[in-house]
Amino acid sequence: MSIAYQVIGNGPQDIVFVRGITGDLLSTWDQPMLVRHVEGLAESGRTLMLDKRGTGLSDRVREVQSLETAMDDIRAVMDAVGSERAVLWSGSTSTGLSVLFAATYPDRCAGLVLIDPRIRGIRAPDYPWAPSVEEWRTQLAEVRAGWGERPFLERLCREWAPEAADDEAFRDWFVWHMRRSLSPGAALTAFRTAMELDVSDVLAAVRVPTLIFPRSTIPGPAYYAAERLRDATVVELPRFEGVYTWIVDAAHEATIDASARFISRLTAAATPQRVLATVLFTDLVGSTDATASLGDRAWRQLLERHHAIVRRELGRFSGRELDTAGDGFLAMFDGPARAVQAAAAIREELGVIGLTIRAGLHTGECEVSDGKLVGIALSIGARIAAIAGPGEVLVSRTVKDLVAGSGLTFVDRGEHRLKGVPDAWQVFALDGV
Repeated sequence: MSIAYQVIGNGPQDIVFVRGITGDLLSTWDQPMLVRHVEGLAESGRTLMLDKRGTGLSDRVREVQSLETAMDDIRAVMDAVGSERAVLWSGSTSTGLSVLFAATYPDRCAGLVLIDPRIRGIRAPDYPWAPSVEEWRTQLAEVRAGWGERPFLERLCREWAPEAADDEAFRDWFVWHMRRSLSPGAALTAFRTAMELDVSDVLAAVRVPTLIFPRSTIPGPAYYAAERLRDATVVELPRFEGVYTWIVDAAHEATIDASARFISRLTAAATPQRVLATVLFTDLVGSTDATASLGDRAWRQLLERHHAIVRRELGRFSGRELDTAGDGFLAMFDGPARAVQAAAAIREELGVIGLTIRAGLHTGECEVSDGKLVGIALSIGARIAAIAGPGEVLVSRTVKDLVAGSGLTFVDRGEHRLKGVPDAWQVFALDGV
């Protein structure tokens, strides 16, 4: 897998320019207003730009892309240029990715700059600014039918960049940039991922300084995020109508100036003691009966095969074993999709040798203490595993929301009271894997 990237500028602080649904390094440099914006950002530090897999100059892929794989791409580019920590600078649909990265890899993130952040893809009672499911269905149908066609992309230009949509040269560039960014299939996947996005449960786990630029002074999604982040500063911008601040001179200058001041004040952080992690609990079903029927020696041999299979699959999906108690495992992952895929693979491979497991997963903030994880997230994961039926992989709503774009599907198992855990928790069963 090859990821295209570019480094602009220099300075003591690294900045990753995390673009939204679209992005193409080549045609970026054909738009003077965008070039001005990138070069302005690069005055504050070494700026890294990349085309996420499946977009622009990066390799096209067949599999569905998720927030998790996008985080992998960012880390890969940072590693390639020797960047240990960076500020993630993003807007609109890419802000959810930046929030998740900051919570999952606090040691790699120095701070966040979020322009008009989008925290949830679908409208909810406490988040009324997002499109409804029906509105999303209409938009997805339009993307499916029209992506790549000039009339559709010109309408999108008027929606995303109304200030420049009457400029013929800008419209030509916009159409070319969209076509180079995404194929029709990749565009549909990207919009569907944006629809499924929900990082609302992750906001409290972000512990890095955050600068937020709202699209409007009217309370909306930017203020929703600011209220839930631990260290957020809101800076209001001159009015802009679309999604691009760099089209409006006053908004561009205010964005670059405020970003520069924010970045210059960042200091080296201590080693993070809390991280966002996905925990996986597995437990063998019917082990007592199996021991009685097989005998101790045969059961020990079968259990050794069980352990070997579990450890092999944990390694394959980048999981880390935390504990083994008899015939159960506790493991952690830095990505929820990999954790669910590991659970499914373990279930399948153990089925081949006649063993059945139940599994439970939850994503939450955990404290790192003496190399171990502690916190209520582990209790929630354990309780979810305890209510799973034979062969079931159950996940919390948080896990389900964070695997947007992974292709994983779930069946609602309703709300449950988990022993020793406050409130009712909605649980979902992995489906079709």
